[in-house]
Amino acid sequence: MSMNIPLKDLFVAGTNTTSSKLEWTMAELIRNPKKMVNVRTKLQHVLGNKNNTFNLEETMSSKLPYLQAIQKETLHVHPPVPFLLPCKAICDVELCGFLVSKNAQILVNVWAMERDPTIWDKPNSFIPKRFLESEIDFKANDFKFIPFGAGRRMCPGLPLASRVLPFMLASLIYHFDWKVPYGIKPEDMDMSQNYGILLHKAQPLRAVPVKILVIMNLLISFMMKN
Repeated sequence: MSMNIPLKDLFVAGTNTTSSKLEWTMAELIRNPKKMVNVRTKLQHVLGNKNNTFNLEETMSSKLPYLQAIQKETLHVHPPVPFLLPCKAICDVELCGFLVSKNAQILVNVWAMERDPTIWDKPNSFIPKRFLESEIDFKANDFKFIPFGAGRRMCPGLPLASRVLPFMLASLIYHFDWKVPYGIKPEDMDMSQNYGILLHKAQPLRAVPVKILVIMNLLISFMMKN
């Protein structure tokens, strides 16, 4: 079987979903400073508190369950692709009392599944802890959480997203604290969503990085003065 997929489509599909997910994750953490501090503290515990050194290895992933939980929770609250790629029924089938006719086009609404209150507790809230208390993963082992799809049509970018994104996120959090500019309170950030093929923020994230070392020096100076 031959596949005629333009290289540009493959590149855009991989980069757009990755950057969108990273933006949503950072937005949620900036909006929830306690969670940001929590994950940074755990990173410093595993990697050491050396501000100019960042040596996260893939084998350390198991020592950072909270970082993994944040990744899963972002996929839960903000799935990169609201609708999975269309499928076609190869035969008549009945699902939950509904008849799906042969050759019918099927669109799986992942966004609605992740916001279903009969499946998730407080589905609209960013609660990474829910994945610390559960073995649910995004590798299609549980059909209530399939942001990358399932089966033969599963997203081929899953290995990239599951391995590269935690490193990118950890690097940003480990080296910098992040503030909202223009005097906006974190809880007042615009988190509205722009629906399309991908789920983007309606207003792009704008954040100011503050070097962690600078913050530590200011705290030490403040403590010495008082």
